[in-house]
This record gives sequence, structure tokens and C-alpha cells, in this order.
Amino acid sequence: MAKISWSGQSCFQISVSNSKDHEANIVIDPFDEEIGLKVPNLSGDVLLVTHNHHDHNNIKAVKGGPFLIKGPGEFEVKGVFVQGIPSSHDDKDGKDKGQNTIYAFEAEDMRFCHLGDLGQKELTDEQLEKIGAVDVLMIPVGGEGYTISSVEAMKIVSQIEPKIVIPMHYEIPKLNMKLDSVEKFLKAMGKNAGAIVPQEKFLAKESTMPKEGTEVVVLLP
Repeated sequence: MAKISWSGQSCFQISVSNSKDHEANIVIDPFDEEIGLKVPNLSGDVLLVTHNHHDHNNIKAVKGGPFLIKGPGEFEVKGVFVQGIPSSHDDKDGKDKGQNTIYAFEAEDMRFCHLGDLGQKELTDEQLEKIGAVDVLMIPVGGEGYTISSVEAMKIVSQIEPKIVIPMHYEIPKLNMKLDSVEKFLKAMGKNAGAIVPQEKFLAKESTMPKEGTEVVVLLP
């Protein structure tokens, strides 16, 4: 089982456990207070940083002496298999905003993928092959020049075909960056925003994953 919580922007804390003898905490993209949000209380065994911008790389905010991964490569930490996949923060091979690392990682018989601040309008065949079959996808949807737009995000969801998709990096109260709302993404996905109830955390289990299609889960920061 994996317990997934979101702190806003692209910051997640994922606790994986088989309830017997294995437990690991994964933190992704901790932000600093310059973005207007309160820095959350984070502790981890593994820390993933997708790129070196202040709203994603507040390493010192994470307690527990985590194993830091901040780029492409293959890693194994506490039973969690992590693959960092090169990508671009823009749609010009990184010429404007530089590079971004997509992380695909496996734990408790599930595969997770966090796209970071992806700027590519579509993924390459090589990236898709490395990402593989995804159970839970975390995807930016806020657009406005920072990352992909809601429509572009919808197209990338259709490329990956995850079982669960969790939108991130969109407009929320107190955030001092101008981003699109999550409702735009839900509309692009053909979902009724009023029918999706935001959750404080999401419990992912291999046994309860949707058998077909993609389910959208909206988390409260």
C-alpha cells in the first residue's frame, strides 16, 4: 500500500508499506516559502528533485537524512526502485528553461511516475518506454509558461495511460505564481469537476487499481 499526500506545487510525500516488514518514505520536489506557501513538515528515506528551481529543490526542509536523487539514472533505496529519465522543462529541448527529470519508481507491486516541471508537448517513444506501465501518475497541469497546459497534460495522460492520475502544479490559495486552475484540466479530461471530491490523502493499493480507463484523483494541499 502507498499513502500519497500533496503539499502543493509538485511536492508529494509517499509512504509505501507492505504492513509486514517493509516501509519507506519518499519525498518529491520540496518547495521554499518564496512561493507563498508554508513549507510542510517533511521526513523521508528517499528525496527526489526534478530540477534546480526554488519551488522544487528545498532539500534542507526534508528531515531524516534521505538518500538524494536529483537527475537521471537507476537507483535502489530501501526496496524502492527509482529511474530518473531525462526530459525538458520547455518544448525547445531545454534551450529556454533547461532540463527536467521524470521519475518512475516501483514499490509494493505498483509503478509511480512524477513528471516534474515537464514542458514537452508530448513524450518521446524512448521516454514512454522507460516510463512503462504506470499505476499512479503525478502530472503538472497549470501551464502559463511554467509547464504544460491542461490540454497538453490531457494528451500526455493519453500517451502514458495510467490507472490513476493526480494533477499538480496548479493554482491554489496563497500560491504567488499565476497558474491555471485544476478545473481546466478536469474539463480537458472530460470529467465533471463537481463530481470529484478532493481528498486529504490517497491510499493506493495494487488490488484496488481500476481495471480499465484512467481515474482522476484530486488531492487537498
